[in-house]
Amino acid sequence: MITQKSSEPLISLAGQAANSTDQALKSTQRAATEALASVTQAATEIRDDAVTPLLNRAATQATELTARGVKAVREGSRQVRDSARRASDTTVSYVKDEPVKSMLLAAATGAALLALVSLLTRRRASDGA
Repeated sequence: MITQKSSEPLISLAGQAANSTDQALKSTQRAATEALASVTQAATEIRDDAVTPLLNRAATQATELTARGVKAVREGSRQVRDSARRASDTTVSYVKDEPVKSMLLAAATGAALLALVSLLTRRRASDGA
């Protein structure tokens, strides 16, 4: 039989082993927590490094496209204004140079438009009856 004195070293060794096991578990938990935090931080940095430049590039491209569109609309508007101004100047010059022909041409154009409108309204009236 084991006496009480002879079992004290065994109990002491078992207590030390239990303490060592607890410390090892705590140390492993700390290491796992630190590793997880490190991986999370690395993933966040990778995401930020990859996504932020893409978003910035997309925003820059959208701004450039908008600027090009505005410029194209302005240029088109300027060209239409210039064409209308040239047509107006040409018409005024023609009327000054050929006033009789201009009046006859305007009268003929008015008569042609009146005939076309009259023809269209008669067709609609006969289709609706």
